[in-house]
Amino acid sequence: MLINAIFLLLFEVKYCIMKMTISPEASKMDKKILIIETKNTHYVMGVNEKGILRHIHWGRKACREDYNLSPEWERNSNHSELDYISEEYSPFGGTRYRSCAFKCEYFDGCRDSVFTYESDEMTKDSLSVTLVDKAYDIRIVLHYKWSDEHDIITRSVTVVNNSAHDLTIEKLMSAELSLPTEEIYDITNTNGSWAGEFQLETSPFKAGSIRFETHRGTTGHVNSPFLILSKNATEDFGDVYFAALGWGGNFKMEAQRDFIGITRVTLGLNDFDFTKILHAGERITTPKAYIGYTNGFAEMSNQMNDFAIHHILPKSFAEEPLPVLYNSWEATGFDVNVDNQLRLAKIAAEIGCELFVMDDGWFGARKDDRAGLGDWYVNEEKFPNGIDELIEGVNKLGMDFGLWFEPEMVNEDSDLYRAHPEWVYHYDTRKPSLLRNQLVLNLTIPEVKEYCFDVMDKMVANHNIKYIKWDMNRPFSEIGAPNLENQRDLWYLHTLAVYDIADKLKAKYPYLQIEACSSGGGRAEYGALEHFDMAWTSDNTDPVDRLEIQRGFSMLYPRKSMRAWVTDWNAGSRPTSLDFRFNVSMQGSLSIGSNLLKYTDEEIEKCKYYIALYKDIRELVQFGKLYRLKNFRNDGMSANQYVSEDKSRSVLFLCSTATSFFNRQFKTLNLKGLDPNARYRVTMGDEVKERSGDYLMNVPLQERLADPLSSQIWMIEKI
Repeated sequence: MLINAIFLLLFEVKYCIMKMTISPEASKMDKKILIIETKNTHYVMGVNEKGILRHIHWGRKACREDYNLSPEWERNSNHSELDYISEEYSPFGGTRYRSCAFKCEYFDGCRDSVFTYESDEMTKDSLSVTLVDKAYDIRIVLHYKWSDEHDIITRSVTVVNNSAHDLTIEKLMSAELSLPTEEIYDITNTNGSWAGEFQLETSPFKAGSIRFETHRGTTGHVNSPFLILSKNATEDFGDVYFAALGWGGNFKMEAQRDFIGITRVTLGLNDFDFTKILHAGERITTPKAYIGYTNGFAEMSNQMNDFAIHHILPKSFAEEPLPVLYNSWEATGFDVNVDNQLRLAKIAAEIGCELFVMDDGWFGARKDDRAGLGDWYVNEEKFPNGIDELIEGVNKLGMDFGLWFEPEMVNEDSDLYRAHPEWVYHYDTRKPSLLRNQLVLNLTIPEVKEYCFDVMDKMVANHNIKYIKWDMNRPFSEIGAPNLENQRDLWYLHTLAVYDIADKLKAKYPYLQIEACSSGGGRAEYGALEHFDMAWTSDNTDPVDRLEIQRGFSMLYPRKSMRAWVTDWNAGSRPTSLDFRFNVSMQGSLSIGSNLLKYTDEEIEKCKYYIALYKDIRELVQFGKLYRLKNFRNDGMSANQYVSEDKSRSVLFLCSTATSFFNRQFKTLNLKGLDPNARYRVTMGDEVKERSGDYLMNVPLQERLADPLSSQIWMIEKI
């Protein structure tokens, strides 16, 4: 046994040495090195002697002249060199036995792909690399875009069919990532549910494969279309690699750690029930993937917050603070009419709200969730003088007006469904499944897509509507689309239709803000946020639950896009003070959803106080730096600090746990992000202190939150 082992080892060493012998021609080819330089990082790839585009480095900057390709060899006949190397974008084919980024079938039935380097084009902030399968005249173009201000690279892929035949794509990822070193990374995603979105889960990724995905037609509430891989990382330190996908439909994030410890990640369109047929001369471009490397989680979150504001969110409102919103849903439900809405609007204006949104119940025969969806005309019984009576009343109070739609859905009990039952996804041999008593409209039918646009277009054109809350309250089922040549294309085409409708509305009405909602956080991701101005993060507005939901959202998504409501949720079973509820909701885009008709004079005055305070600090919250000092799950309290770009102002939100033991009453805090050489005035309720920035950041501050579910807001201002 020992002799055999030594023999095999010697054979492998000899074999490796043979493979490492590189010809002069190959050495020249090694010098085809492509370097992307961001603010603090390098992303490097190179072309080997066989024309394969290899990944070389992603991380901290190094000497540019030193980058080169490492030798290649096969371990043995069961571990090929294609398995061993890190490719920049791996097609299915040859002797690759790991997960791939691209898979297709050519017109003659061949499913083996051979893509080699053809050309590249680099500018100061972009790179395109073209790979070609010469036998079939198919090209894959890898796109990279970056800026000097961030360490984030935007990636996408275009497949071009230059042949005279159809190409059937079976898997199409937006990016493939190779992480450096064979060390074990911690992998973070979410494991949530309806009313429990963005529940972060982290575990060491030691071997095998792991995937996070959805088959629902939207991103859903369980896994998120992002992935964070870290080594010994905290909020402040440690290697953090991350990727977020800009896609609101079926997605797939897959990580694999191979036999020598290389961790690879692919992310993009889910290949579940998916094919895309590219006819001769056609092309397809994937959703965008945003990737980055930072030192610590806080830097990751703050870079993505800033990057999203300047490069992802719709330009019309990206750099403007979002208004304080009142939504009447929890006060009136479906029972909306002019009188009760105006009574609520009067109080909402009095406490300082800037936007009044009427939710479900205003249209068709809508008295509950069993009828009316699809019939987007004003209910004359509820609004006998038309909806303008309400809108004008709201405008006279000094507020803009917004309206709820669920354009992708229809009830069987509706005029639309009775006229066009064929407009829903269906199979003739199957009974359609109802969820929330509704069905999904087939937006891949041009007439259906146009109808969905028209109903919102007419309402905005004919009435002074400044805001649309776009909801979607169920996933797909019975996914027949007989109008399509390739029915497995519906998942992709439906999502594109949603984005196109939103883009057309915003182009026609530049003043219109649109909120993405899908039973809460089912569409709270960068696909929606490229076309919508904000997202509804969860139907759960319980402030204690919301702290963890908002922490998960804040990891990679912009805080200004997170609508956060103050409501009466759970006030009976787990009472929380109005102060606590405002404390939590002021950490996003503050909104009010309470039944203001039941509020006491004291509560109304408290609402006025907190909304005025929020208006004073909302630029801090929506555009400043966020430092998560403590969190409920690990520390028994929540402490989030927001700091202005110039470090002149900061606000700290503190929340205690639901139970309080003596040894958990006392917590120490070190503030972050301040100017160490400046002095600050720290206002903690009635107590005011003056301290230097370096003192506040380096000397632990002891705070006692003795009462269960108590909260504080500290204001820190440079003197």
